[in-house]
Amino acid sequence: MSESEVARTRAQIERECEALRLLMQGFAAVASHETITGHYQRLGEYQTRLEQVVGSEEAMHVLCEIYNKYVQ
Repeated sequence: MSESEVARTRAQIERECEALRLLMQGFAAVASHETITGHYQRLGEYQTRLEQVVGSEEAMHVLCEIYNKYVQ
């Protein structure tokens, strides 16, 4: 995975977190459990991709940083 792939994976994580933020801010009442679960599963897949390049600790750091930016 090249740097551009890392950047692309970060962008995908940001999109998933943005979608979760929207669900949590008002659409959660109508969002299905499967929809929310799907977002979290994709986040896990993106984390696994990053782990292959930057290692587990850095991948977790990246994921948490982005998650906290959007979802909290």
